[in-house]
Amino acid sequence: MGSINKDMPLQMVISFDKLLQQYDKMAKSDDLLLSSRAKYILEAQAAYPELRDGFSDIKLLEKYKDVIHIILQDSFAEVLSENEIKAASLPYFDIIFNKSKRFQKILENAGIDFQPFIRNQDEGINYIMASTIILKFHYGFNLDFSRPYFYDIPDANGKMRHYRILYNADFMEILPTKLSKKLTQDDVDKLLENPEDLQLWKEMIPPNSFISKGFVISNMFDVTTEHTISEIKTNLISSDKRGSETFISDLQDTFRSFFKIKELKIGFVTYNSKDDRLERVYGNGMESFLLRGKDNEQCNHALCIGSYDKIVNQKGYFTISDVEKYYKLSDGIEPYKGLFEQGIKSAIFAPIVNEGELLGVLELVSTRKNELNGVNATKLDDVMPYIVAAVVRSKIEEENLIDAIIQNECTSVHKSVHWRFEEEAKQFIIDGIESRQPSFKEIVFHDVYPLYGQIDIKASSQARNMAIQRDLMIQLSNIKEVLNAALKFEDLPIYEELIYRIDIFSEDIKETLFSNSEQTIFDFVNDDVLPIFTHLKRQNNEVTKMVEEYEKTINAETHSYYDHRKQYDDSVMRINKKLASVIDKHQEAAQEMFPHFYERYKTDGIEHNMYIGSSIAEDRDFDTLYLKNLRLWQLQVMCEMENKYYSLKPELDVQLDVASLILVYSTSLSIRFRMDEKRFDVDGTYNARYEIIKKRIDKSYIKGTNQRLTQKGKLSIVYSQKKDELEYLRYISYLKSKGYFTNNIEIVELEGLQGVSGLKAIRAEILYSKNTEEEKTFTYEDLMDELKA
Repeated sequence: MGSINKDMPLQMVISFDKLLQQYDKMAKSDDLLLSSRAKYILEAQAAYPELRDGFSDIKLLEKYKDVIHIILQDSFAEVLSENEIKAASLPYFDIIFNKSKRFQKILENAGIDFQPFIRNQDEGINYIMASTIILKFHYGFNLDFSRPYFYDIPDANGKMRHYRILYNADFMEILPTKLSKKLTQDDVDKLLENPEDLQLWKEMIPPNSFISKGFVISNMFDVTTEHTISEIKTNLISSDKRGSETFISDLQDTFRSFFKIKELKIGFVTYNSKDDRLERVYGNGMESFLLRGKDNEQCNHALCIGSYDKIVNQKGYFTISDVEKYYKLSDGIEPYKGLFEQGIKSAIFAPIVNEGELLGVLELVSTRKNELNGVNATKLDDVMPYIVAAVVRSKIEEENLIDAIIQNECTSVHKSVHWRFEEEAKQFIIDGIESRQPSFKEIVFHDVYPLYGQIDIKASSQARNMAIQRDLMIQLSNIKEVLNAALKFEDLPIYEELIYRIDIFSEDIKETLFSNSEQTIFDFVNDDVLPIFTHLKRQNNEVTKMVEEYEKTINAETHSYYDHRKQYDDSVMRINKKLASVIDKHQEAAQEMFPHFYERYKTDGIEHNMYIGSSIAEDRDFDTLYLKNLRLWQLQVMCEMENKYYSLKPELDVQLDVASLILVYSTSLSIRFRMDEKRFDVDGTYNARYEIIKKRIDKSYIKGTNQRLTQKGKLSIVYSQKKDELEYLRYISYLKSKGYFTNNIEIVELEGLQGVSGLKAIRAEILYSKNTEEEKTFTYEDLMDELKA
């Protein structure tokens, strides 16, 4: 062991002066115990002035180890020595002294000749990393060079254990020497653009141009378990996530946290070594800043000579800390041109390499100059294994091409028609193999019978508007109360003007809530009221407390008073959830009877579409018996959904009613999967009549009256043909015997809808049951009375 000052920008001087200065102060303390303790330590050191002045000969650490131990006793409590993994050290030199008993034992178990070294530290990085410390702590340039440091030390059984190091640098200081230089932002930019040019760094920050005086306390923690978990994560992340809707956004959030860059974005491309081409990765949210929306690009078009050599040949990180600068210097060649046009200011391109094979490139981009650079690119070393594993797994899962094609072309499809999409996907593959232009053709099912039903929340618009109205009135009243109080403290005309406007708003919405009322008041509060409230909060008086109380009433998500609206929204959500669960559960049994297409969606209530016919049933013969069976099933389920709702109603914050409707359509039609909308729709002009009726019947009126067709407590069945009327009257008669309906059955004629006439409807009064020991049935009016009792 000799001098520790090798070819480094920092002259390492071991000194305990900064720590001893603390004892100088403590020696003057009125606390006798504290004072005597400090004097004891100072007296022990007094005979050895070099311990304050500093020294570079590490042989002196052994010579003065007993005195050093006394100086460090308070920092290395004896009672914790058997437990703490701790030592004094010099950063970047792997010099360790004054080890705790536990750390000493760990090193002894590793072997007599074992010397701990920080993982992944090489000579070049030592110099540059030391220089980044100087740039930050002396020159004041804010660089993020932080990364975890570890010791890998085998235990007595030869099993490698991993220890994370945390440094306490309270007793270190960095002092310039005559060799130090003045650096400008341009100098720093140049360094960041050349993170591996050791000669350049030495020119800007010469060897021995600074003195690092003091020592560091290293606290170590056994993270072997966490390290093992990381290895498990490597296996877990290898499961392909490209189909996940949140994979890219979640991964992007992780990288933003990792790099501490708020607006960082990520992209991926795969590398086709056979054709020397970059190719797009297909998946939710996947994009590439090199390809810019293209499916593929030859490497010599997407990359310049330098970036190609770095990424493809050397398989190293290619960083651009200032895109605009290199765009101009290169006369607008790629990749600088594409990045510049996308508004990207800095970027890192990291090759994804497995066993020497380039699989693809991870793209990190930022809209700020220098945010991504050669220094913080080294942080990727710790996460690239996970990325590599993910890509390897992705390539394996691409073998399942049929499902991938269906997902890409058609999104999710109902299981009853999935077989037809598989057939088309197979043909897609065959066309590609035989060099024909592959295209996923539209899926059509001919000669199917439609069934449609809805349970709609009655007067939902009025209920929603009333909730909005109440919330706005309360919020305006609370604001007015604060302003009236503020007026007493400060007689300012602006308060009176705001109160005047609040009164106008209140009168307006009390009479009628217009479509723009909510937004108008929201803008008024944000633009005019909140700045005043910010001013009032600085007054530190009773008004301040009133503003704070007002703020507690404001919902964090909507930024407004959200009480009655929340009650309404929660009630609608609970209604939809309950009704959807009923029909979805019964659908499982209905599919067993005969396969049919089914979809349902939530609005202010639940709507559902069903289509049944031989073209949908892959290997079963269709008979109209199954259509009649599904119609009867639909009637029963609609009644059960009504019953479930009214059992839920007493628990709702907002007491709403529902009304049910079924559309009967006897003519078979064709449905086509619309590739642009990713959904089935009726096919052809003639069949469009069915869709028109569907969209308009819930707003229809009884002919010659002002009475709406749909009513609470009744199931309306709309039809146009006499045979449908007779069929459904038979079903209702049967279901009456089962306790689903009362004898109150009426047949009504509907007013003509736009483009549709001749419609009639059966309105059947539903019987409701209440779960008691003695089963009872009720009409709607009876049920309401019973629920109120």
